[in-house]
Amino acid sequence: MKTKKSLFAAPTLILALLSIVSCKDSSIEYRKYMANVPQYMSYEDMRKPVKSTAAYAIATAGKIYIKDNYLFVNEKYKGIHVFDNSNPASPVNLTFIDIPGNVDLAVKGNYLYADNYVDLVVLDISNINQPEEVSRIKDIFPYTIPETIDVYPISNIDKEQGVIIGWQAREVTEEITNNGMQPFYYFEKGDGLFMVNSRNGAPTQTVGVGGSMARFIINGDQFYGLNQTNLQVININQPAAPVAGIKIEMQRMVETVFIDNSNLFIGTQTGMLIYDITNPSAPVYKSVYDHFQSCDPVVVKDNLAYVTLRAGNRCGNWQNVMEVIDLKVITSPVLMKSYSMVEPYGLGIDNKTLFVCDGKAGLKIYDASDPLRIDLNILKQYPNLKALDIIPFGNVLIMIAEDGIYQYNYSDLLNIKQLSKIPVGAV
Repeated sequence: MKTKKSLFAAPTLILALLSIVSCKDSSIEYRKYMANVPQYMSYEDMRKPVKSTAAYAIATAGKIYIKDNYLFVNEKYKGIHVFDNSNPASPVNLTFIDIPGNVDLAVKGNYLYADNYVDLVVLDISNINQPEEVSRIKDIFPYTIPETIDVYPISNIDKEQGVIIGWQAREVTEEITNNGMQPFYYFEKGDGLFMVNSRNGAPTQTVGVGGSMARFIINGDQFYGLNQTNLQVININQPAAPVAGIKIEMQRMVETVFIDNSNLFIGTQTGMLIYDITNPSAPVYKSVYDHFQSCDPVVVKDNLAYVTLRAGNRCGNWQNVMEVIDLKVITSPVLMKSYSMVEPYGLGIDNKTLFVCDGKAGLKIYDASDPLRIDLNILKQYPNLKALDIIPFGNVLIMIAEDGIYQYNYSDLLNIKQLSKIPVGAV
């Protein structure tokens, strides 16, 4: 979610942007300024039954997800592209599921769970080419304000008009109330990304696998969804009829979620939270590993957590590092070592093989057998791409980059082979 900045936090920028006109008419004062004005979709239109359309090329890829032979690729705020990935060397673009406001997804059996702005929608995907909406939990997620594309402030938002689908930059005139000028707000541009639950790379036929930036994850009969500062638990014992469970307020901006054994690891902008899910429907806080403010993807294997922290993003970090955290005493996580990176995003772990998406430095593959010497044991690097997130899945590595979705066969770590590339942004 985006961090609000008040008018008084950036006076130089405000003076450059705003031209405030004080017009006195019967003691009423007004101000004029350039602003991002919300463009709305009504709740009625938002909640029209989800439908699929003909497949088309991915314009901007968001999050990736694997379930059996299907590869799901989110197009942020628009919906989900579905590929037949039974042959990773030749994925077939099957269909597009049109879901306004969609950012995340998770799949159990033949049911796909996706956010539709403030709602959670459930689709029966038994026939993948004709998904059918079978259930919806309304207003389960907080009202979302999408990022803007320029530096203008955001004008007044009226939630009653519907959800925000975009912005129009134009001059607005507002009355100054008796309480004085209301603050202008700035929302920083975000990074729409997603998180890995690799289970030793073994395929699963029941629950799908997401990338390391995931906000949704399924464990047995429970669905866990992060949004802004809370964790929402949903019972999916009856997959077509989910029931909202408890909502846990975390007091931090939550980013990613990962499950290892009976622990839920939640990456936040200021640290990694650990919750006990021995009782899956009622997570219990166990401990925290605090770090400087940063976006925080995390994966866990053999009592070790691997966390990437990136500089120059909306989370405010000033370092580019990957940290290895000792979890042997789960109530007291301890930093083992910090490794310098160039621009780290998502990551994944399969046994002792660590995959790191280092942004403009590309994909890096390490032998992580010795957590204190990872940087000395790099197996392979693909530098000529901007790597964002990955899923290691049955000896096939699925990686999303700025220009496409790459798949590699890593069954022989000394002879890793590229299998295919799905273009992103191609005309």
